[in-house]
Amino acid sequence: MARKEPLLSAFKGGVLRLREDGGPCTDTSPHLASLCQLLECILRKGLRREWSFMPGRRVAASRCPWQGALVSLFPTEPAWGFRRRDYWHWLEQLPTGDSGRPTPLSISIQKAGSCEKARTAQGRGRYFLRLALQGKVLAAAMQQLAQTPRLLEFYDPVSSILGNEDLLEPFLSLLLVVTEMDFSLDLQNCSFLDESWLLPVCITYETVPCRVLGMVLRYVDGRVFVTEVLPESQVEVDEVVLAGDVLDEINGCSLRNAYSGQAGAMLQKLKGQPLSFRLLRWQWHDGGVYEPLLPYLKVLKEKEPRFQLQRSPRCRGEGESQRLQGGRLLYNLRYLGRTGTGEYSGKEVLDRAIPAVLERHSAAQEVLFDVKEAEVLVQEKTSSKLLCRYPYPTISCVGRCMDSSNLFAFCVAASPESPDGSTFDCLVFASSSEQECEEIIRRIGKGTVCVFRYHHSEIVEYQELLFWSTTCKI
Repeated sequence: MARKEPLLSAFKGGVLRLREDGGPCTDTSPHLASLCQLLECILRKGLRREWSFMPGRRVAASRCPWQGALVSLFPTEPAWGFRRRDYWHWLEQLPTGDSGRPTPLSISIQKAGSCEKARTAQGRGRYFLRLALQGKVLAAAMQQLAQTPRLLEFYDPVSSILGNEDLLEPFLSLLLVVTEMDFSLDLQNCSFLDESWLLPVCITYETVPCRVLGMVLRYVDGRVFVTEVLPESQVEVDEVVLAGDVLDEINGCSLRNAYSGQAGAMLQKLKGQPLSFRLLRWQWHDGGVYEPLLPYLKVLKEKEPRFQLQRSPRCRGEGESQRLQGGRLLYNLRYLGRTGTGEYSGKEVLDRAIPAVLERHSAAQEVLFDVKEAEVLVQEKTSSKLLCRYPYPTISCVGRCMDSSNLFAFCVAASPESPDGSTFDCLVFASSSEQECEEIIRRIGKGTVCVFRYHHSEIVEYQELLFWSTTCKI
């Protein structure tokens, strides 16, 4: 008769709770982390902790995330050391099959083994478990283990679950139930699996080349921290990045275990290309500090005593009248009107188009102006009714009038109902301040052909350049 195993009972309860949640299980599920921890405990129970002599590195001590032991946080000098066996060490040795063709299981193992963000056996094992949950191959991995005697030797048949036939069978039955469940996990969010099952809040920040992004970076044990968001910079305008956040990727390239200056070097190579940053928030879902970051933040504070975690974007001046809608800031503007520019759409047409609209003295319309990642939206202020939308490829130029510093205009491909059958139209708006006007032009200009200032016949073009100094300001 099989002995009662508390871990299996707890795992069964976790599976039932997760299934009761309904729908695909995501990273925000309250029961996912506990289920993964139970699964890991089962895989480690009775694992023969044999030590193998191998090259290692002498390290500075820090607290181990799962046993309270002292382990590496900051590697120092090379040395000889020991490697402790973990469940990943048998997972990576599972047979790939007789056909020689890749299977979903072998592909998951290969992905976990080559993951740049997981540096330890613990991290790779955890990444595999997440891949296996989403790919529905966890039961297949355990069945493969049961059919491979040399790998079963990793486990003590008396104290383990996987090495005991009577306990392995009910465990496999539970895994088959898990296989029937759907998982929708952010598999790229794996940079902290070496330390914890708790995952940070992960967001994507997309921008296009500008002269100065406006982030000050500091490297701590291979992680790239934003220590400051510079005032009046593009990053501050976009209101996404906060001091204390971690740069995890740039255009899909991992920054885990980055060397000093690597982020700047990567950006230099990407000069002139759209940029996509993957950010790990310092703030967790409960509003507190993401716990695995605490030792890093302690070191960061020692290096930069003036460093402070930033909880939200800097507040704008009250003179900049804006409205929050759906989590986005919209500009309160006055729409002054439009005029056809015929077949001309370059920056030179604004010296005629803006005065032409002003001379009509048409009644201004209060609107909400939303500069999005891929388009510009104009809504009626009172009802929020959408008046028009212009994807960036349809906007040929944007600029402002120096004589009236709060006016700006942009040219767009004309709609079929445009008066006079014009091919292009020029739309003119009035903002509440020169600063707001410049900000809108700068944001629209990220996606348009040219961005410039208009002053009668004098045109000064903005240079859309990437600039990173030799310091850590980008």
